[in-house]
Amino acid sequence: MSTPVDTQPACSIARTLELVGDRWALLILRDAHRGTTRFADFRDVLGIAPNILSSRLAALVESGILEKVDYRPEGQRTRSSYHLTPAGADLKIVLAALQQWGDVHVPREEGPTVLRRNTRTEGLVDVGFLDEQGRAVPAEDIVFEPVAGGPADQVLGP
Repeated sequence: MSTPVDTQPACSIARTLELVGDRWALLILRDAHRGTTRFADFRDVLGIAPNILSSRLAALVESGILEKVDYRPEGQRTRSSYHLTPAGADLKIVLAALQQWGDVHVPREEGPTVLRRNTRTEGLVDVGFLDEQGRAVPAEDIVFEPVAGGPADQVLGP
């Protein structure tokens, strides 16, 4: 009798990309962070085919990133809206980092389309690394270190 093989990747990045690594999923999440909740609004803003949108929304709900909530406009049929869960809200920093990278490495001639602003101070903010005391650490001082004995620390191949 064989034992089931764990098909989930050991790498956190790979596991995350399985959930949100598709262009449409990231754009849906971007718009959800802007307050979009209704299917028709996602469809209209993104210009996405309804079947693809349905599939991506279902996957994001299944993975716990969005929550599906039914509502019924007066005199109409029941519809669903889609709201960020705490896990979905935590992706805000990922989206901001992608946006910041794009503004630097594939900029629009006209400049950014969105600014990251602190609502308390109204100052602009960058995405970056912080140490345990909350102090900024330059990216060049950061390394990704495999955990000793963990799957990322294993030698692959013959």
